[in-house]
Amino acid sequence: MIDILPIRTQRTNASRLAELDFDTLEFGKAFSDHMFAVDYRDGEWQEAQIVPYGDMAVSPANSALHYGQAIFEGMKAYHQTDGGVALFRPLDNWARLNSSAERMCMPTIPEELFMQGLRELIRLDSAWVPTSAGSSLYIRPFMFATDGFIGVRPSDSYRLVIFTCPVGLYYSKPLRVRFEQKYVRSAEGGAGYAKNAGNYGAAMYPTKLAQQEGYNQLIWTDASEHQYVEESGTMNAIFVIDGRVVTPALSTSILDGVTRRSVLQLARDMGLVVEERKVSSREIIQALEAGKLEEAFGTGTAATIAPIATIGYEGHDYDLPIVGPQAFSKRVSAALDAIRSGAGADVHHWMVPV
Repeated sequence: MIDILPIRTQRTNASRLAELDFDTLEFGKAFSDHMFAVDYRDGEWQEAQIVPYGDMAVSPANSALHYGQAIFEGMKAYHQTDGGVALFRPLDNWARLNSSAERMCMPTIPEELFMQGLRELIRLDSAWVPTSAGSSLYIRPFMFATDGFIGVRPSDSYRLVIFTCPVGLYYSKPLRVRFEQKYVRSAEGGAGYAKNAGNYGAAMYPTKLAQQEGYNQLIWTDASEHQYVEESGTMNAIFVIDGRVVTPALSTSILDGVTRRSVLQLARDMGLVVEERKVSSREIIQALEAGKLEEAFGTGTAATIAPIATIGYEGHDYDLPIVGPQAFSKRVSAALDAIRSGAGADVHHWMVPV
């Protein structure tokens, strides 16, 4: 426990809200009026503040830019049927942020400080929360080293920032993906389970190559054999095989997705068999050829549920069956939407009112 830091709030003099067209939201392009920031110096968090969203000055010798001490989270707030605003599983994101911080040799953020800053920020910018179906307020907490120092060692100072942006759907249609069997996103014992910036930077080139071939994303495979499924782009991968919900088991090379965790819990609530285990690319293709692969989709905070229409494997594209309204991905997506909006029963207490 820590004493709650007073948060100094400086409101913007010129809100940009009137410039926003909520009917044509592009993901990650429009940013709300304010951001929360707090600095870590001399072994403690200090100077918590909410200020107008804007640029920050950093030293050219900033150690995050040179040595990669930068982590982030992705989470969402939703408009409720009663007119309020609620956060979806924010403490899961706080815990994962701290897990990433420990892996990257950075200080952890106390729960009370994180939640206080988050709540006050969302309250201040509550008018930015979209109300239409499929939309939400995306929340981006991130932390980076702030020492101006050239030398490979952990920074002594850091900044945590939280900003938000109203968003619509991340993917507008089912995805074309392919198994990646040359490049590696992460290896066992690495930092793949952490949301550190370097993981995503290193993934961009192989993803670009796949996009030039007509795919939207990759399904990454393991570093040693290139056979076992890990993640799909910025999402966890889930398959429905012969009525069973199958997904790769978590490891040090796979992110513990909050949406993944939620989908698996809802699958169990629906009475489905859930298997968290090794699943190979060969098994997926064989199940597809045998008519047993009923559906495949990615899960993530940005994408939520992203159906997969085509999987590329060893130079050949395999089309998945078109799913009907009773498909698991459709039902679980509807269940998540109901919980997040307040229209459905929140039996697991995932929603936290702002």
